[in-house]
Amino acid sequence: MTASADTVLDAFIGLVAEKGFVELTLRDVAAAADLGLAELYRLYPDKVALAAAFMARIDSIVLAETASTDDPEETARDRLFDVMMRRYDALKPYRTAVAAIRRAGLRDPLLGLALAPSLRRSMAAMLEAAGLPSDGISGAVRQNGLLAIHYAVARVFDRDDSVDLSKTMAALDNRLKTAERWSQLLERRGFSKAPRESGSRPA
Repeated sequence: MTASADTVLDAFIGLVAEKGFVELTLRDVAAAADLGLAELYRLYPDKVALAAAFMARIDSIVLAETASTDDPEETARDRLFDVMMRRYDALKPYRTAVAAIRRAGLRDPLLGLALAPSLRRSMAAMLEAAGLPSDGISGAVRQNGLLAIHYAVARVFDRDDSVDLSKTMAALDNRLKTAERWSQLLERRGFSKAPRESGSRPA
């Protein structure tokens, strides 16, 4: 990412926190970043592209802090808990802006659809960081499941004023435990694994 792109993202996320996502215009972002509108457009043609780039920045922060090998003593749930908490730690300085973007997407179905691919990529990245495959049919199921968990936990995260995000930690732990119990139940009943795609990794 170029220096100018970093500057634009900083300006964008600051303005979202101040003005909200819907009210914000590209002209506002260009002025705050000291760029011409045409220069901004070449980098990010719309606000959805700006939001996607910001989410990719957060993904990169989390991935950069991820060890290259897994601890054999940790379960998949442990690893996913660690990854997601590192994500919430990275999002903490931008909590107001992130909540504004999420609310805008929930209120406007078309905007929500436009933002969805970036959110799914983020969840796929978090799964991969936790050592869980994110591709194929089973990967899509995992992405959707983690996205549902994230939406539920995000509502707690928005209001969590604790220094260590203890309320967020508790909510995430509870949701992941519930998901693990359902996964184990389905596995015992023989429904946990989707049909394996040719050449795909095992679930």
